This record gives sequence, structure tokens and C-alpha cells, in this order.
Amino acid sequence: MSSTSAGNTAGTPGTIARTGATGGAGMLPELVTWSSSFEWDRSFVHEDLLGSAAHVTMLARQKLVGLEDAKALRDALLAMHGEANRGSLALPSNEEDVHMAVESELGRRLGAVAGRLHTARSRNDQVALDLRMYVRGQAATTLRQTADLVAYLCDRAKSERELVLPAYTHRQRAQPISVGFLFAAWGAALSRAADLVAYALESCDRSPIGSGACSGSSLPIDRALTARLLGFHRPTLNALDTVGDRDFSLDWTWAGARVLLALSRLSTDVIDYATSEFGFVTLDGEIAAGSSMMPQKRNPDMFELVRGESARGIGNVVTMLTLVKGLPTGYNRDLQEDRRATLETGPLVQGALRAVSLSLPRVNFVKERCAAGLAEGFTQATDLAEALVRKGIPFREAYKAVGALVRHAVEAKKPLSAVGPEEAQRFHEGLDEGALAALAPLTAVHAKESQGGTGPKALAEQLHTLHAHVDRLRTRADAVPTLQAIAEAIAKEPLELPTAG
Repeated sequence: MSSTSAGNTAGTPGTIARTGATGGAGMLPELVTWSSSFEWDRSFVHEDLLGSAAHVTMLARQKLVGLEDAKALRDALLAMHGEANRGSLALPSNEEDVHMAVESELGRRLGAVAGRLHTARSRNDQVALDLRMYVRGQAATTLRQTADLVAYLCDRAKSERELVLPAYTHRQRAQPISVGFLFAAWGAALSRAADLVAYALESCDRSPIGSGACSGSSLPIDRALTARLLGFHRPTLNALDTVGDRDFSLDWTWAGARVLLALSRLSTDVIDYATSEFGFVTLDGEIAAGSSMMPQKRNPDMFELVRGESARGIGNVVTMLTLVKGLPTGYNRDLQEDRRATLETGPLVQGALRAVSLSLPRVNFVKERCAAGLAEGFTQATDLAEALVRKGIPFREAYKAVGALVRHAVEAKKPLSAVGPEEAQRFHEGLDEGALAALAPLTAVHAKESQGGTGPKALAEQLHTLHAHVDRLRTRADAVPTLQAIAEAIAKEPLELPTAG
């Protein structure tokens, strides 16, 4: 929010926010309380303190603040950051936001020197900085967690390559696949979501500090210096756009929602497979919940909660979209409502990732039940048709022959796998013993070696690709500087460059 707009009386331009930090207290207490974002802003107090420490370092280097005052300010800000890390930092709670609370506390500690800190900046660019730094840290953590889960899915896929079960289309049994292939499918979906988290990292990798209220500053500031100190690659392009830009928050909430959607679909599979109707998996007692009334129940509550929490993630995206859709260019106080959606996304997604990561190792596939879903052979009908194609028979001819055979088996109330060569060849001479061997579930699984298929070599290629993707995601996450590393870099940065000669 702008220090030249927050708290103004309509029709009286030039007044300032009337809070303790600015030396006034005229705003109605009820309105201060109602309009305050302080409780949400507490989440990024670390970022606010480091942003201020980098800013005052730049002011000193540009000779806009004297060395003695700059050192006092930076030392106090870094000390407060240390206190925040230890949970001992106390800030006044009667301020509009965390920025003014920090400045007010600096005033209590340093006196009038604190008034120099806000030189060449506005709360508009300050909150944009804090949110970008916060999102960057949350996105890096989320990216690392997502990569770890994809890595686990790949490892689990390798160990479940020979276990088969039906794949489903239209929620009907379709074709046989390996359980390993299912884990790889979950990994592929989650890795796409991880790409969006990585994109959200790129989206917030611009430093907004120095944009001021909306048009920059007439003072000789060095935005590239503050960007470097805070771990950004470069400053933002246009000050007016910057202070009203929440695209990075949109990208972040969308990325978070995409991770949650991938986890939700995975969870639905586990929930279904755990039902007595499927019976493909059992859940260890460490992750299953019982019923308060029915003693026989073992419910997949953890996966149901993950699926349910995806609704909150989607809600955060909708909040951000509707918040910004009608705003004019530049800062508007409406943007204060970005806090809940932006700040909630990280803990929400990370909690769901932890829940799934802890639960999946305790989900056990039941070989006999999975195999039973394929035993009748009908899910291998396509494989039988393709066996005819390999003999040179046109696919449509093969399709019709196998279709007729399937109808015959259904009418005879016998499994397709129980039909012998002599009976099958009444429908096509090519349906001999060799062709009917395609009805064996594991044979059908191993035969599909097309790129992206469920065959062993095709699956190995997928897992190799996913592992390489995991390495890239981890490298990107590790490239994001920690707040502690930023604090140390700021503390080491000289406030004055040595004079040449």
C-alpha cells in the first residue's frame, strides 16, 4: 500500500498514513483494525527485514544515507531478522501492515534515524518485493518436495514392473498395464505440475524495489544492486506496472493448484482401488482411519483429505483472477486481498505433498485381486486383434473377427481366455494358438513397447526421462538463495566502495 494514499481523507491529497510509524494516530481505531493486513503480513516479516537491509545498503552506497546512519539501520534490521528467526521479535500490533510495524519498531530502537529508511521507496514496491521473495522461497520448497515425490514414484515403478492390473477408460476395464506403469503415469502428471512451479519461480525472479509508488524515484538509486543482494536476476521493467503486478501470484496459485490436482487424481485412484469392489490395494493401519460406528471399516481418509484440499487450491486461483480482473494499472488497495490466496498456497500444497509422500509407501497392491481383474481375458481383446495384424491381416478385419469372438464368449458365459484355438478359428483362421497367447496379461503388457507404452523397455525409458527431470527440478530449487544466505550476503556487502587510487 502507498504511504501517500493509505489513510487519506477523501478530497485532502497530501496527507499521510496516520499511524505510529508516521507520527500520527488520527484514523478511527475500528477502521485501522478492519483495514489492517498485519496478521497476514507477519508471514513475510523475514523478507521485509532483509528487503529493508538491502535497500539501506544501496542508499549508503549511493550516498543517500550517511554511513553511520546506514550501519545503525542495517545492523538493527539484521538483528531483528535474527530475533524473528528465534521467534523473539516483538512488533507493535497497532499498525496497518508489517512494513509500518517494522519502521515503528526501528524508531523505538534508533530514534529519528529510522526515518531515513523509507527514502526512495513506497509500501507499494515494498509489499511487491516481500511477496515475490516469499513466493520464491515457497515455490523452491514446493518444487523440491514435488521432485522428491516424483523420484519415489519412479523407484516404486521399478519395483512393481511385473505386477499387472487393468487400466481404465470411461471407468470401464480397458487394457492390462503394469502397476509400475501406473506409478509412472502418476509421476508424469506430477512432473508437469512441477514444471509450472518452476515457471512460477521464474515469474517472481524480478526485483520490484525502487519502483516507488508508481513512477520510480528522482534520487540516484541503484536497483541492480538491491536486486543482486536479494538474489534476483534483474529489476522489474516498468514501475507503474510493477506496483500493480500480481501475475507472479497468479502463476504461483495456479502452479499450486496444478500440483494439488495431480495429487487429487492420484488419490482418487487409491481411494477407488481400496474399495471392496476393486480390492486392488490394502492400506496399512498407520494411514487408514476407522469408523466411529462400523468396526470393520478401514477408510482412505488421508487421500480423501488431499482430494478435498484441492478445492481450496482452486479457490485461491479464482480469488486471484477475480481480484485483479478489473483493476486499473498501478497500485490499488484491493491488492491487499492477495494475501490469503498467496500465503496459503505454499503450506496447503506442501501439506498435501507430505501426506501423499508418507501414505503411498503404506499402500500395498494385492497381486491376486489385480490379476483377477484381467483373468477373463476381455481386456486383452485389442492385443489379440494386434496379433492378427502382425500376421498381415488388416486391422478392421482383425477388429471384427475378435469382436465376434468376444460376443460369442459373452453369450456362452465363458471367459475369453477360456476359448481354445479350434473354437476361435470359427471366427477367423488366424486365431490360432500363437495368436491366442496374446491373451496372457503379462504377455500383453510386455508386448507394448511403443514409446510411452507399458512394455518393460518403454517403461524404462519413461523412468529415465522422469529421473532426469527430477534432477533438473532439484537443481532449479537449489539455485534459490535461502533467507539466511541473503542475510549473510547483505551483512558482508560494504556500505561504501573503496576510493580509486
